[in-house]
Amino acid sequence: MKKHPILQILLGEFHDKMERLSDLVVREAKFPDAPSKIKVAIGMRRAGKTYFLYQQILKLLASDIAKETILYLNFGDYRLSENRLAGLVDAFYELYPENHDRKCYLFFDEIQNVPNWPTIIRRLHDSKNAEIYLTGSSAKLLSKEISTNLRGRSLAVEIWPYSFNEFLTAKKITIDRSLYDKKTQDKLTQHFNHYLSEGGFPEITWFEPDIQQRTLQDYLDVVAYRDIIERHQIKNPSTVKAMILSMIHNIGRPFAVNKFYNDLKSRGLSISKDALYEYSDHIEDAYLIFQVPLFSESFRKSETSPKKLYAIDPGLIRALTLDYESDLGRLFENVIFLDLKRLGFKISTYLTSQRHEVDFLAEGARGEKRLFQVAWNIQDDKTLKREERALEAAKKELKIDGEIITLDSYLSSGGIRLTC
Repeated sequence: MKKHPILQILLGEFHDKMERLSDLVVREAKFPDAPSKIKVAIGMRRAGKTYFLYQQILKLLASDIAKETILYLNFGDYRLSENRLAGLVDAFYELYPENHDRKCYLFFDEIQNVPNWPTIIRRLHDSKNAEIYLTGSSAKLLSKEISTNLRGRSLAVEIWPYSFNEFLTAKKITIDRSLYDKKTQDKLTQHFNHYLSEGGFPEITWFEPDIQQRTLQDYLDVVAYRDIIERHQIKNPSTVKAMILSMIHNIGRPFAVNKFYNDLKSRGLSISKDALYEYSDHIEDAYLIFQVPLFSESFRKSETSPKKLYAIDPGLIRALTLDYESDLGRLFENVIFLDLKRLGFKISTYLTSQRHEVDFLAEGARGEKRLFQVAWNIQDDKTLKREERALEAAKKELKIDGEIITLDSYLSSGGIRLTC
């Protein structure tokens, strides 16, 4: 047996990790059941992609798959920066030559850090009897890079921070919703307010509040510098950070790059509009903030209208803003946006002919559409009538169904229970 000290160290650490893992929160997302396809998990850093891979590996081990057939490499590990992916895979098969004659399972974490990774992955897929699993912290892996480089060989799933239900599971909180009395309502509301404040990033589940806030702020810095500034070789990092903060302070509101450009100009800062549009695309590509367009039959109108902004996690918003009470409605709206994304919907906003806004027009994979109007509190008759007026007008104009989601309806039903 040949010696491969680097690989043996990594495998030893990996095997030890698998033996120590316990109490994993089973995620709502699942890899597609398609053995012939490369499986890809995409999402922001620290959203839980690595543990999602661990969850899949533990399933394999529980089904008596030999641990020697499983290779896990994390290319976010600085020790791998000078080691080629292809060379490590070759070393794996040299270390266990019997793997040439049996099925293997190759897990590559943060694959976007590997130069020329699509070529290597295509070769492995075409030449090895192996199931390949990848993760990456870039939305382009989900669209452009996968569709152009893997050419139909892959299927992808997005990994988000914990949903509210996953948050309850992680906190070991069990609440029976079958009897939705006042006691149950009050308990769920209390926990949901904690969720709005803490968010769903797995690592911070048991941190103290001040540590949670500092950690979330650190997440923003790491994503900004590693996944945006360094990756795209941006020469004006302070403007990127200012843009991110401006976007987060405008969650749930339309955001116009042109207005932000004028704000910078008024402060004596010189940068082109084209650069700002590129920055906004990079921010979304890194899974930090998402831009939701206005629905229109006119592509030009949809593209040129200001887009509403939503963030990857309510806790991240809270870690960077101060006015909690006035943010509750927008934070709740952000949670519904994320739930719709988890369900795989394509999302836009809608303005009726009388310019009354409906928060979300969600379109499923088969083209089915549904409207969602989000209201934190509709105890006030004027608020209820305003929300109903917009929704009913949109339903009539688009000839599709819709509903108002309130905090009470959301908590009593256990979230949005629709499939695409």
